[in-house]
Amino acid sequence: MIPLHDDNPTTIKPIVTISLIIACVLVFFYQLSLPASGERIFVYQFGAIPAVLFGADSVSSRHAIIPAPLSLISSMFLHGGWMHLIGNMLYLWIFANNIEDAMGHRRFIAFYTLCGVIAALSHALTAPGSSIPMVGASGAISGVLGAYLLLYPRASVLVVIPIWVFLKFIRVPAALVLGFWFLLQLFSGSASLSGDGGGVAWFAHIGGFIAGMVLIGFFKRPGVRFFNPPRRHSRGYGW
Repeated sequence: MIPLHDDNPTTIKPIVTISLIIACVLVFFYQLSLPASGERIFVYQFGAIPAVLFGADSVSSRHAIIPAPLSLISSMFLHGGWMHLIGNMLYLWIFANNIEDAMGHRRFIAFYTLCGVIAALSHALTAPGSSIPMVGASGAISGVLGAYLLLYPRASVLVVIPIWVFLKFIRVPAALVLGFWFLLQLFSGSASLSGDGGGVAWFAHIGGFIAGMVLIGFFKRPGVRFFNPPRRHSRGYGW
């Protein structure tokens, strides 16, 4: 189930969301411009490495050019490949504009950053001795998804479902899309504990999602209600 578009207009232009997408794309193209060895060093310099964060790794830390806590933020702008980038930017493009609209630009920046930091720490705490850099906006975006679930669960989302060689396009409530997504993270995270989870930081997704659900009440504007009904495209910047 791959989301393509939500039918949920906004009242402000999502300049922060657009800026985040541009920043992530520019950083990724810079990564591509580096030789393989240079890109690896770049990732170690700005990725969030659990063992370095907890002071247990003196080997990886030799590449550090910023304080370890700042890597929790810088890592949000790095990505490990085209599919990693495209998947993250797709979810950011679809869902973040409405959360930015519900908070305002400045609060959204703080919310997005805080969710990303909590998400990275959630992963780091499950593997405190890991020397593998964590990169990607997934954790922060997971926070956006958690907030969206509480604010707009009934919004209509156009999704595509691959069925063998065919593609089926249907509209479903956001609660179904995001609920399915979160269950997938829980299942995959559980599998990763037994060594079958691959190289994805599933617990960053889980931690970010829960953080978004908890924090949305503190960051949304007073007039924004939980469980809003779907809105009509009468104005705004719906995507």
